[in-house]
Amino acid sequence: MWVVATAGHVDHGKSTLVRALTGMEPDRWAEERRRGMTIDLGFAWTRLPSGATVAFVDVPGHERFVPNMLAGVGPVPAAMLIVAADEGWKPQSAEHLAALDALGVRHALLVVTRADLADPAPATRQALAELAKTSAADVEAVAVSAVTGAGLDDLRAALDRLGAALPPPDLAAPVRLWIDRAFTIKGSGTVVTGTLGAGRLTAEADLELGGTPVRVRGLQSLGTPVSAVDAIARVAVNLRGVERSAIARGDALVAPGRFVLTDLVDVRVHGDPVADLPSTVVLHIGSAAVPARVRPLGTDTARLRLDRQLPLHVGDRALLRDPGLHRVPGGVTVLDVSPPPLRRRGAAAARAAELATMDGTPDAAGELRRRRLVHADELTRMGVTPPAPGWLLDPAHEAALRTRLAAEVRAYADAHPVDPDPPVDAMARRLSLPDRGLVQRLLTPPLAIHQGRIGTGRRLPERLQRAIDTVRADLGRSAFAAPESDRLTALGLGPKELGAAAKAGLLLRVADGVVLLPDAADVAAERLAGLPQPFTLSEARQALGTTRRVAVPLLEFLHRRGVTRRLPDGRHQLEGG
Repeated sequence: MWVVATAGHVDHGKSTLVRALTGMEPDRWAEERRRGMTIDLGFAWTRLPSGATVAFVDVPGHERFVPNMLAGVGPVPAAMLIVAADEGWKPQSAEHLAALDALGVRHALLVVTRADLADPAPATRQALAELAKTSAADVEAVAVSAVTGAGLDDLRAALDRLGAALPPPDLAAPVRLWIDRAFTIKGSGTVVTGTLGAGRLTAEADLELGGTPVRVRGLQSLGTPVSAVDAIARVAVNLRGVERSAIARGDALVAPGRFVLTDLVDVRVHGDPVADLPSTVVLHIGSAAVPARVRPLGTDTARLRLDRQLPLHVGDRALLRDPGLHRVPGGVTVLDVSPPPLRRRGAAAARAAELATMDGTPDAAGELRRRRLVHADELTRMGVTPPAPGWLLDPAHEAALRTRLAAEVRAYADAHPVDPDPPVDAMARRLSLPDRGLVQRLLTPPLAIHQGRIGTGRRLPERLQRAIDTVRADLGRSAFAAPESDRLTALGLGPKELGAAAKAGLLLRVADGVVLLPDAADVAAERLAGLPQPFTLSEARQALGTTRRVAVPLLEFLHRRGVTRRLPDGRHQLEGG
């Protein structure tokens, strides 16, 4: 299917022409037919000589309904610009052409209508001269009369050539269906329509609407129920569990996790100089029309703050409209959908220089260079293909972080000589890293992570080492005669020092204030194995040659390790004994 939008001045025969081509009535409302003027969007379709189907989005030509016109043209890849032979070029002809040019529409036909009322040649020459100044230059021109039927076969053939020249749609692209109509059907619920410009939409698909998950209940294309629709196509989507009141023209159904929902964008303006733009414009993209405040940055770049969030990608094309002067000052290319704040002095000038190097082409390397650290999922939502999954680092920033991490680890070790190995989470906070896994990536040998800390290989301070050696010597003479608290205090061994000794593998801390040699658990298991099983606490204490102060926490320690177990009667038994 091809989708073509009409464009042109009011009462130049757009709807009459669509009716003559399709045999369908594009004007949906009785008021439109009564007044003989399209007010809202109309839709009709027909089969061409090649067998292909072309669907028309018939837009209003009256100046008061230009926003409705832009809602129809926005998502459509091709257009028929219609000029009446008996009236020639008119104000809305110019504004509609300016809109097509701002959107970068290159595939178009010039159709001169009412050829039965006047010689079409002058109107054709004038319109082609105007088109030559735009992105739609060198278009084919066809003169027709919807009343007599003259030229309609030539127009159908021209539409076939137009469709054949359209670039193939990207069926792998994520779905973004800009909604141009929403209504309720009894027994079915809420239905929305739009032009699917890329991707593939399927029944029962999970989508998002303004960040809220929704599910497709059913699909129709050209009035026929279907299980799937490939771009480019007109489609009606029956949504499950969504109230009609929750949807408006300009909303969009999008693939989950594939678009940035943003109200702040940096853009390049094609048209009037940025300095000449009004402070407030209306941004038109797809079927959306959103007021936006303009902050000039460079001669052709600006920051737009939108009145509401839209699902956008880098490289999106849109247009700006000045509703006060009823004109289109230019189109825009979206350069950044997640721009940095401009708080510091000189930030705006620096940003303008940066934007001058960007053209709206999705560029993973450029995004990494500018953002320094970004998650692959965020790039995907921007419309940029990430080079790998997970967190991504710009190579230069990664090298700088690696150097800084080594310095931070040294500084921590210097400040904590008793416990020189810094926690991984602390280093992640110091470097403002969003994920502790990045710390592992930045470490270089001999630094390594063990039990949530970065091992520095630092030796304990000499004073502390002497105190620990004294305790080890005492325990060497009596393995389970754990030193009393006053003995430890006299040696300068508090909780922090004992923890450092345990982490270094020099002592085994079985409980607060109770330390033994590292192999004490194995030695205890051997001695307890010599007792009749099961055994009492008193028997264990005697076998170990120690006090209740040591025996109780030591048995609890052995229980936690699965060496022994406590029986219901309070006695103990070796596992497997």
